Amino acid sequence: MTGPTPPLADRAAPLAGRTALVTGGGSGLGRAITRSLLADGARVVITGRDEATLKETASRLGPHVSHRVCDVSRPDDVGELARSLAGEEISVLVNNAGIAGPVAPLTEITPRDWDEVFDVNVRGVFLMCRAFLPAMTARGAGDIVNVASVSGKRPLARRTPYCASKMAVIGLTATLAAEAGPSGVTVNSLSPGPVSGPRMERNFRLEAERTGSTYAEAEQAFVARSALGRMVTEDEVGEAVSAMLRMRGLCGADIDLSAGMVAR
Repeated sequence: MTGPTPPLADRAAPLAGRTALVTGGGSGLGRAITRSLLADGARVVITGRDEATLKETASRLGPHVSHRVCDVSRPDDVGELARSLAGEEISVLVNNAGIAGPVAPLTEITPRDWDEVFDVNVRGVFLMCRAFLPAMTARGAGDIVNVASVSGKRPLARRTPYCASKMAVIGLTATLAAEAGPSGVTVNSLSPGPVSGPRMERNFRLEAERTGSTYAEAEQAFVARSALGRMVTEDEVGEAVSAMLRMRGLCGADIDLSAGMVAR
């Protein structure tokens, strides 16, 4: 079982001495999550499919970051990753790797497109948890954070594979929390709303083309759904992951981080 909550004096670096594994860690949200975990005192291993990007991120973020090339949708890759980290005590797993998938009506989406989204966004979470959870349960402690999305909990036209995959991650999280919690392992999901950056810029361009509007109009129509009238930032997502890891009683939860976008 997990130990007692540390006194306040011990919380300056709440992850000091721990090693975290962040999938999709080379850029975007993964890079922001890694920065936040480093600030909390963790060592971080980042994974992804592009070795050049991983190397660049590891070099930029410093000596407490290492990298491994891994396609989380491939069982052989995940197995090799687990073997290569056998000497590391991975006590935090952040399943962040994901792809946006097609932007199209369901009737125009191919089975191959659908499977690609689910292979990365859902199968990847399953394979990573299956590989790294046993050591956590054997130690009686560990934390898993799965990055889902508010898009799994509200209608989002022309994005059925992505939305369905993120709802699947939320369901996986809730059930795995019930399985792993008695062994002292917490499992939670974080559901960001729209995050400012290249992915949303792509979506706004596509929506503007579809509707005949301008990019600015497509963006404004989207962010107007948010109480704060804006998207969240990558750094806010990274800080949210760290905050969840500090909340020792949090298990089986799904946390919205959407700047007030209505999720249900």
